[in-house]
Amino acid sequence: MILTAALAACFAAAPAVAADNPDAARLSQRLTALDADSTLNTFAAYERLQARQAVSTLDQAAKRDRPGALYVAERRVAIAESAARTQAMQRQVDQLDRERAELLVEASQRDAARARAENERLRLQAQMQAEEAERLRQQSEADAVAMQDVESALKGVAGAQTARLNAARDRQAKLAREEAELVTGGKLPTARRDSRGEVFALDKGSFGSGKATLGSGAQTTVKTVAAYAQASSSPGVRVDVTAADAKLAQRRAEAVRDALVAGGWPQGQVQVNGKAGKADRTELVVQSK
Repeated sequence: MILTAALAACFAAAPAVAADNPDAARLSQRLTALDADSTLNTFAAYERLQARQAVSTLDQAAKRDRPGALYVAERRVAIAESAARTQAMQRQVDQLDRERAELLVEASQRDAARARAENERLRLQAQMQAEEAERLRQQSEADAVAMQDVESALKGVAGAQTARLNAARDRQAKLAREEAELVTGGKLPTARRDSRGEVFALDKGSFGSGKATLGSGAQTTVKTVAAYAQASSSPGVRVDVTAADAKLAQRRAEAVRDALVAGGWPQGQVQVNGKAGKADRTELVVQSK
């Protein structure tokens, strides 16, 4: 500040240029114009001081010294003008740099704010998704428990219904058995159930060795089976016979069929199947509805 004040005092006290030195007057006018330029007069104070001193030296120089003094004065004035413009431009550049830095800071702050907002949005979204997933998991567990309860209840109901159905079927079979035995005076052999239906096996002595004729007791048993099939409303009776010879097995199966028909069972609802096998076996299968 002291240097600036001193330079300002020097400018204010600058001597008038002699009228007989047009070069000094021209250069002095350039310095005056530089001082009057509000965009430049605050810059290059030292260079302008040197230029005024050089112009003053030119104005006071003897004629023989004027060429050298003119060269120095012109260079000093040109340097002052160039320095003022350079410093003004530098200030503008500095101002632009500051503005750019401020803009970058503002942009960075906006980007940071947007990033924080986006992070918060994503956090809230993830939180909502996690809460929804937990709600769905709990709902799924509750639904699974409810479904298990329903299935247990259905199984209980189905089990009870099955038990009642089996009991009713057993009672019906017992009544049908009793009715068949009363009607024919015979007795049904012990039955078993498999995938074919209710199976009654005739005694091995139902046929003579190598014969295809039923004994009287076996005929009564077959008629009792026919009566039982009618009483239980069976859709059909199947005769499966195994013997050492396939032809013999087939004749025995047909003999059983004839006995069933004689007992009142429709011939069209009897299937016969005779085949060769190691052991003699005669089975009547009363099919279930």
